[in-house]
Amino acid sequence: MKSLPSSLHRQLKARALRNKRSLNQEVIALLEEAVAPAAKVDVEALITEAREFRAGLDFTLSAEEIDRLKREGRE
Repeated sequence: MKSLPSSLHRQLKARALRNKRSLNQEVIALLEEAVAPAAKVDVEALITEAREFRAGLDFTLSAEEIDRLKREGRE
């Protein structure tokens, strides 16, 4: 890699080491990830999963309780 700031070079090299790749392989992997199309999110599946999770909880919160908890610590 030419004209790379030394701090960035060190970070990339450390990341490559953690991922058991060469510096070049790490840069290629990062670039491929950066330009890959974003994965589509299945919103309906996420909502279903959240509802199933909430149904399995041992407690429920009212809208007022949720609002109070959100404000807690902000005042």
